[in-house]
Amino acid sequence: MSKITRHGSNKVLSSAVEYHNIVFLAGLTADDLSQDITGQTAQVIAKIDAALEGHGTDKTRLLVAQIWLKDIRDRDAMNKLWIDWLPEGGAPARACVQANMADPRHLVEIMVTACR
Repeated sequence: MSKITRHGSNKVLSSAVEYHNIVFLAGLTADDLSQDITGQTAQVIAKIDAALEGHGTDKTRLLVAQIWLKDIRDRDAMNKLWIDWLPEGGAPARACVQANMADPRHLVEIMVTACR
């Protein structure tokens, strides 16, 4: 039986879970909430890169992405950064929806799954 490894865990969630060479990241949000959707998306993408690297993988190995936007009208601006960030031919399966955020200053949250 394969081992499930949890990282950065608390009573509510783990920041990452590894199983069978699959890395599941928790949803990531921006730290500087004074920025607009472009700035917050750039922050989140940078955090995804760092988290994936920390678990021995990268964006070329993305399988799935879930994206929550405070306002779905920000989708085009977010997608511009997202498309530029993705490797050519490397788009994951994805959902992008509008959602009420736990902190209303968050404009975007992204959760990804990647293989190693």
